[in-house]
Amino acid sequence: MTQKYLTPEEVSLVYNIPVNTLSQWRVQGIGPCYYKLGAAVRYKITDMDEFMETNRMVCVNHRK
Repeated sequence: MTQKYLTPEEVSLVYNIPVNTLSQWRVQGIGPCYYKLGAAVRYKITDMDEFMETNRMVCVNHRK
């Protein structure tokens, strides 16, 4: 079975985003979508991938 959701700690490891940054983004209402189940916070993997792609910066002088 494939895991579809990640804890903030797992997001931090996979996407190299500090847990504190994720927490601050949640408070500020920015950043990736997340689920709050009681005290537990979870991020859907597809939401994280979309967030990363949406925030991709393309260099002007980038050559393929």
